[in-house]
Amino acid sequence: MPEPVISIEGLHKSYGDVEAVRGVDLRVEAGEIFAVVGPNGAGKTTTLEILEGYLDRDAGRVEVLGTDPAEPTRAWRERIGIVLQETALETLLSVRESLELYAGYYSAPRPVDEVIDLVGLAGEANRRAGRLSGGQKRRLDVGLALVGDPDLLFLDEPTTGFDPSARRQAWQMVAGLRDLGKTVLLTTHYMEEAQFLADRVAVINHGVVVADDTPERLGDRGNLPTRISFQVPSGGPSPEEAGIEGITIEPGSHDEILKATFESSSPTADLARLTSWAVEAGIELESLEARRPTLEDVYLDLTNR
Repeated sequence: MPEPVISIEGLHKSYGDVEAVRGVDLRVEAGEIFAVVGPNGAGKTTTLEILEGYLDRDAGRVEVLGTDPAEPTRAWRERIGIVLQETALETLLSVRESLELYAGYYSAPRPVDEVIDLVGLAGEANRRAGRLSGGQKRRLDVGLALVGDPDLLFLDEPTTGFDPSARRQAWQMVAGLRDLGKTVLLTTHYMEEAQFLADRVAVINHGVVVADDTPERLGDRGNLPTRISFQVPSGGPSPEEAGIEGITIEPGSHDEILKATFESSSPTADLARLTSWAVEAGIELESLEARRPTLEDVYLDLTNR
């Protein structure tokens, strides 16, 4: 089996009496987009800073690209790119000038014009960084991390503060890094972002990994029941007559409506039974919805929030 790009075993880190990381184990394979999620204070940023070589650990074994990040070399530094939560750009430099400046720090940088195209800033190449929009600045941040042509990129909450449109555009850009053969480790508070981008997701809570799997299987998500809900007129046939076990009925949006919900491990069969009953009873199932547990549902359950 090929060696992992990142390998962590029993990682610990404390700040005084506060144990921020309490035995993290993780493995990230080459070419993966790997997302780390968790509440504020869970230990995500501390773990990243140790992997990046900017923070010493108290205990545990850590290897990044075959090197202990506590003993970084210049050659190792050139193989990683970092996008922090906030980056202080040189506001008076243009996009091209900023990338040319950073390219000068590397022995074999990626061509600047190629990087500009990769991050979608071809139309802004001569615009000063200080005049870019928030989304464009984030694209430049990624460009600065890419210009050294690294094997591994760390993205710390790359779309925080973005509007939905800008976030979607940023996702497409990050997803494109996979096509370049890059390995990406990102942290995020957006479960939809992890769902869209990540090959695997790790949930960290109180300094430990409580789950690590693909977005589809995380927390046994694939085997969780589907939640089915609908509304019917009050005073009419009861949904309980449909012969489905576990139906809960409560007041709906107003006095003349009842809301019914149940969980199903066989949603196709139960929906067929439910709709057949409704047709025979001559009623309409308003607001009918069959909803599989989302990644956010699983995350909230895993973190007891």
